[in-house]
Amino acid sequence: RPARSPGDPVGPTRVTARVSLPLDVEQRGAGAPVVLLHGFGASRFTFRLWADELARTHALHLVDLFGFGTAPPPEDGRYGPLEQAEAVARYLCERDLRSVSLIGHSLGGGVALLVALHLRELGEDARLARLASVAGPAYPQAIPRYVWVARVPLLGSMLLRTAGADRIVRLVLRHIVFDPSSVSDAQVKGYAAPLRRPRAGRALIATARQIVPPSLDELTERFNEIRVPTLLLWGRHDPVIPLWVGERLAAELPRARLVVLDRCGHLPAEERPQASLAAVQEFLGDG
Repeated sequence: RPARSPGDPVGPTRVTARVSLPLDVEQRGAGAPVVLLHGFGASRFTFRLWADELARTHALHLVDLFGFGTAPPPEDGRYGPLEQAEAVARYLCERDLRSVSLIGHSLGGGVALLVALHLRELGEDARLARLASVAGPAYPQAIPRYVWVARVPLLGSMLLRTAGADRIVRLVLRHIVFDPSSVSDAQVKGYAAPLRRPRAGRALIATARQIVPPSLDELTERFNEIRVPTLLLWGRHDPVIPLWVGERLAAELPRARLVVLDRCGHLPAEERPQASLAAVQEFLGDG
């Protein structure tokens, strides 16, 4: 496809990294590219409270990782973080994106770290200007309860069928935020809607089963190779990816800075939208 000029109008665009690794990407705004990756069981809906403001000064690429949101499932059934990272890296290269700020939340934060490593392997690491992990996994830890449930054969699919997406999403959201009473009907509907799509439950279960890379120990030893400026944004009370993960990353990544938000759990963009956006804008040079 011909490259768009910065002033061209941009709408939702589906991009395929390769036949078996499809992504669905919505593009908004103009300027230096910012690529946003969501977490497990979520979609680009995660970033709705940031998107309008960021699109004023940046070309946003709001990614639905394959199998989630509006992205179709991979043909080969491989949903692991390494495969997701390969797809994102290929997307950056195929679209010839440069000076990219890559931001990932939760699973997307872990994928962002792997994208940085994969770009180094491809000799394309100069494409990445900044990296941000928002409550993203990095090291061996206990698997969150809701992910563990999805990993159990038949249990995850049975719960989706019997309890329904809305009820499950509400329970999960209330479990992972600092203040359970803050969970709204709009949040529940937004996160639950993609889970009603055909094969969405299958994608959720497959991702849960493949969520820990088989080479995790080797990958963690390479994190010090990530030398771009890195923002680590965490909720102090995160029950999913505990704060110690961000603290360890801050100690091991050469150019990392940790920002911790009080009275915040696993969803900084939802629970502390203004404070989290301000931290991201400052990191991007917009503050």
